[in-house]
Amino acid sequence: MNGGGEGLAAPATSGAATAPLDWRFSQVFGERTAGEEVQEVDIISAIEFDRTGDHLATGDRGGRVVLFERTDAKDHGGHRKDLERMDYSISRHPEFRYKTEFQSHEPEFDYLKSLEIEEKINKIRWCQTANGALFLLSTNDKTIKFWKVQEKKVKKVSELNVDRSKSMGNGPFVGGTPASSKPYLANGVCKEKPIGFPSNDTSFPSGGSPSLHLPLVVVTSPETSLVARCRRVYAHAHDYHINSISNNSDGETFISADDLRINLWNLEISNQSFNIVDVKPTNMEDLTEVITSAEFHPTHCNTLAYSSSKGSIRLIDLRQSALCDNHSKLFEEQEAPGSRSFFTEIIASVSDIKFAKNGRHILSRDYMTLKLWDINMDSGPVATFQVHEYLRPKLCDLYENDSIFDKFECCLSGDGGRVATGSYSNMFRVFGCSEGSTEATTLEASKNPMRRQVQTPSRPSRSVGNLPRVLRRGADNSGADTNGNAFDFTTKLLHLAWHPTENSLACAASNSLYMYYA
Repeated sequence: MNGGGEGLAAPATSGAATAPLDWRFSQVFGERTAGEEVQEVDIISAIEFDRTGDHLATGDRGGRVVLFERTDAKDHGGHRKDLERMDYSISRHPEFRYKTEFQSHEPEFDYLKSLEIEEKINKIRWCQTANGALFLLSTNDKTIKFWKVQEKKVKKVSELNVDRSKSMGNGPFVGGTPASSKPYLANGVCKEKPIGFPSNDTSFPSGGSPSLHLPLVVVTSPETSLVARCRRVYAHAHDYHINSISNNSDGETFISADDLRINLWNLEISNQSFNIVDVKPTNMEDLTEVITSAEFHPTHCNTLAYSSSKGSIRLIDLRQSALCDNHSKLFEEQEAPGSRSFFTEIIASVSDIKFAKNGRHILSRDYMTLKLWDINMDSGPVATFQVHEYLRPKLCDLYENDSIFDKFECCLSGDGGRVATGSYSNMFRVFGCSEGSTEATTLEASKNPMRRQVQTPSRPSRSVGNLPRVLRRGADNSGADTNGNAFDFTTKLLHLAWHPTENSLACAASNSLYMYYA
């Protein structure tokens, strides 16, 4: 099955290698002060740019979704294309500001299964905008929600029916109407008119009455407020924890995946979904692998890919059958003879997959490496980038403290020329994919990202498109940074996202969101 005819849209076809990017700190949100204790609910668990890159969403373990919007593009007073047409150079780096936040999920309890369902946001995905409103999907372990975030104009009372210059508190008149001099009985009834006689007289007894403040005119003020409203809830479709959601390019459907099943939903229908992949065996003792991640092709609405705990990636075509038990293509790397150990399957498990923007390549992340796959070539990855090779001697220790089960995400640049992923000690790594590139940059999620910079040895490499398989080792060390500090396995950078059109990265380090540009 042809998944797109273009190659990597990297600046790669010429013989000259592109220079490594010079990454610089841009912003930080939620920075911790020295010694400050981080609350569990504040730790960021999901991060996602929208299609334009003008909005960024983060989710945390407390079930909150926080939205940020880009501000630097607006400051130039025109659309980016117009400025480019005017040969206006935009020298400022991308800047974002806090927009709004809302509580997406609350902790629940499944009484039928005696199971606590935590509120942690597992994934966020942006949907198509409409009428100036933002739409997004968020999910915890069991329930997916469809949110609409829109600016609402604030209505305010412009004035009251009281003439303050004439009112006298509890005086004998209201609104400037003088009290009548006609005699009244003790109960306030006028002697000159029988009881029950209709009268338009707005007079009050001489004893007075409290002034009535009633709205006279209600107008719309220029102020606006952001309102987040849950449009739909997609629930009760997964027996196991949801690990992925992905929008379809048709703008109408999306998938959700748990350990054993992938369901197809229509955005407009919340009470029905279709099971399109089911790997659950008749006898659970025969279970050998689980689904770890799933994603739709960026342009082909009938194609999606999902990864497994055995290190394989399957491409399926929804046109083949209603239940896609049979895959169209299988991508997996054959293990070297004699290399199998107790940890082989654990470290081979794919924690995340991402399609390149043009749909031609798939990036996958397992515990030790990043792999780049060409969907037209299933013999093996076209490039492999070593991320945690230095940890191989420490796998026993990592297994005992459960670090070996950490799930690191990965991302590609908009032009497909670079890939990035996180590591321990709040470090992240950027690799170049273009022809001749030896780029393998290690940075720290801090205000000085180059503080622990590791020099990359000069090493010739060839184009991704020219080789059936390439093994490129990154600049890994023996478990200590250039300052001699041991890596901290309790601080890990699991979540990061690349801006869709610019060289800008957003990284989540604990409860802090760091932004970098190059």
